[in-house]
Amino acid sequence: MPPLTFPPLETGVDYLAMLERQEAAVIHVRDGGAERVYLLEHDPVYTIGRTRDRSSLLNSDNLPHPLVTISRGGQATYHGPGQLVGYPILNLNLRKRDLHLYIRALEQAIIDVSSDFGVAAGRRDGMTGVWVGERKLASIGVGVRRWISLHGFALNVTEESLRGFLAITPCGLSGVSMTSLASECGAAVTVDDVALAIPDHLERCLQVLHES
Repeated sequence: MPPLTFPPLETGVDYLAMLERQEAAVIHVRDGGAERVYLLEHDPVYTIGRTRDRSSLLNSDNLPHPLVTISRGGQATYHGPGQLVGYPILNLNLRKRDLHLYIRALEQAIIDVSSDFGVAAGRRDGMTGVWVGERKLASIGVGVRRWISLHGFALNVTEESLRGFLAITPCGLSGVSMTSLASECGAAVTVDDVALAIPDHLERCLQVLHES
C-alpha cells in the first residue's frame, strides 16, 4: 500500500468544520482516494455523545467553552490548545476489518511516541486509551462508515491542554485525573514536536492490520 498522507499540522481548528471535512474525506477514500491522517489542535470545545446521561458535564449551564453533541457513544471530553488530535481516514477494507485491533494499534503508536519523550506510558486493563499509571494521557474514540475510519485520538501534550478537563468528568470516569507529556517528563514539549514523531510510529503500528 502507498504511504499515508499527513497534511501539515493545523491549529485553531473549529470542531464542527473539521467534522464536515472528515465526512468528506471518508467519501473520498471510499471512492478510491488517498488515505490521510489529519493532525491538529482544536479551538476549545467539549463534545459528548447522544446520551441522556450528561452527568459527566458537571454543570452544563456554566461550561467555559462551547459544547457539541455528536453521533458517537460515550460521555464528555475536551479538546483544545496544547492537545494533539489525530483523525486517521483509513480504508479498513484494505486491512483487517477489526476495530479492536485498530484501536490497539492507535494506542501502541501513542505509547511509542510517548517513549520518545521519556514517558513510560501504557494501557490499563478494560479501559481504552493511553495511561501513565492511573493518569490518562490520551483518549481514543473511533468510528467507521462502510469500514472507512474517522475520529481518532487526542493526546495531551502541554499542561495547557489539561485546564479544560477541570469542568467535566472526563469520559465519565470518576476519580481519574488527566495528564500530559509535559507534566510527565518535566520538560517543555510542543505539539509540533509530537506531530513530527507521529507518522513513523503510526504507519509502523498499523502494520498489525496486515499481519496474518
